[in-house]
Amino acid sequence: MKSLIVGGAGFVGFYLTAHLLEKGEEVAITKLPGETPQTDMAAAYDLDILNKGEIVDLLSRLRPDRIYHLAALASVALCWKNPSAAIDVNIKGAVNLLDAVREIPGYSPRILVIGSGEEYGHVRPEDIPIDEDTPVRPGNIYAATKAAQGLMCGIYARAYGMDIMTVRAFNHIGPEQAPIYVAADFCRQVVRIEKGLQAPVMKVGNLSARRDFSDVRDVVRAYRLLMEYGRAQEIYNVGSGKAISIEELLHMILEISDARINVEVDPARLRPVDVPVIEADITKISRDTGWKPEIPLRETISRTLEYWRGKDE
Repeated sequence: MKSLIVGGAGFVGFYLTAHLLEKGEEVAITKLPGETPQTDMAAAYDLDILNKGEIVDLLSRLRPDRIYHLAALASVALCWKNPSAAIDVNIKGAVNLLDAVREIPGYSPRILVIGSGEEYGHVRPEDIPIDEDTPVRPGNIYAATKAAQGLMCGIYARAYGMDIMTVRAFNHIGPEQAPIYVAADFCRQVVRIEKGLQAPVMKVGNLSARRDFSDVRDVVRAYRLLMEYGRAQEIYNVGSGKAISIEELLHMILEISDARINVEVDPARLRPVDVPVIEADITKISRDTGWKPEIPLRETISRTLEYWRGKDE
């Protein structure tokens, strides 16, 4: 089995590559020109997903059986800062990939396209936990681009008979994640305070929002199982099935550290619009693939703190 991870040089790509290789698959990844993959375990190819010709050329050479589409402008904060780039990468990039597959004669890979639990947006209290039939009401630029991506995938799957599944992935965390994401940011700040590199004050944004956090290792295992057992033209939630507040996450991190730390809200970290609660109903993926999350959140946080403790900063 040959798999290609589009956008495989980053955080999730690192874990997905390792997991697929462990399962005996042949794996290749794509990266941006000049980007350094977090792993050298798989062959890496430069690819601009805004250039459809490049995608056609690469797929024609490699002809992977499975394509995991991870490439995205994936930070909510960065998408607020650059909406046009978010639209280009998250919508046009996905459409370019699907069109490239269609242009190659006799080629019909299985494709898993990664969306986000943020797509659900402002969900009514009676709709929590959120299943895949819940209407999407995106509350930020990132979520809107991912919702549009998902709609395009559904149309392509039905209109052209393509073997496409889409995932609405909820928050996933672990070592190697960039500190533009909340758990990594908190862990990095705590370690900097432990090392005396930062005053004993944590800078935070909105602590009341509730999010569904999973270990990235559980998430990539879900992706592989969907490739094995998922149904084409379907949408699947991937999450823990339990939301906690950002404040609870912070307290869990602080409890694991021995440092004495004060917490201050930094207005610069507040988003223009924030969704109060995002919590996944994972019944569908569990039923179709047998997947369920296995790694406790506290273990993930401990590993992430140890990762930052090992960094030279």
